[in-house]
Amino acid sequence: MAPQQLRIAELDEARLARIRALEDRLGSIVVAYESRPTYAELLPDQLAALQDLERELGVVLVAYTPKATAVGV
Repeated sequence: MAPQQLRIAELDEARLARIRALEDRLGSIVVAYESRPTYAELLPDQLAALQDLERELGVVLVAYTPKATAVGV
């Protein structure tokens, strides 16, 4: 399985301004990455369904938990 790749976060202007302020305070460049997804915990029958489809399609499938929405950020 390929390692999870970090992606640059897409931020609105308000969040970018907060990061720029922190950069000024630190005297450093700060890069915001998307949250790393977590693997889904599948029940045995769910895992079997995923593996069956992998075999049918000839690919590797990875199930992740749905992304939680940030509150108050």
